[in-house]
Amino acid sequence: MAAVHLRRDTYIAKPGDKQRDWHIIDATGVPMGRLSVAVATVLMGKHRPEYTPHIDTGDFVIVINADKVGLTGKKAEQKFDKRYTGYPGGQKLESYGNLRERRPERLIELGVRRMLPKSRLGRQMLKKMKVYAGTEHPHAGVNAVELKV
Repeated sequence: MAAVHLRRDTYIAKPGDKQRDWHIIDATGVPMGRLSVAVATVLMGKHRPEYTPHIDTGDFVIVINADKVGLTGKKAEQKFDKRYTGYPGGQKLESYGNLRERRPERLIELGVRRMLPKSRLGRQMLKKMKVYAGTEHPHAGVNAVELKV
């Protein structure tokens, strides 16, 4: 039997390897799905050549103007956020249109969270996203790169 030679050319990132960058995204008029895909890609680190699936190699993301995110078609009236209180008959439904008016940050967090891995790693990635309803945010001192969606 011949010896098998394994090549080890693939770079695998280590947890403390990378310096994280900051990106800022303006959600004004951008459809929620397209915005969520762009944010999830940056949070996971798939936009970088050193992307490693089991390591958090992503960057921080600031989303501003969340109250102006676009909902195409009739999603504002026909799509619902479902929650359960834990009590019998405790299912709560809220339309996306109402949720966008009341808590626009939650609307974007829901969309992005569902596109991230469903594990400890996904929860860690979600903590790097900061969502704000208006243009004001407390990260003004950070050197953030504007990301076009």
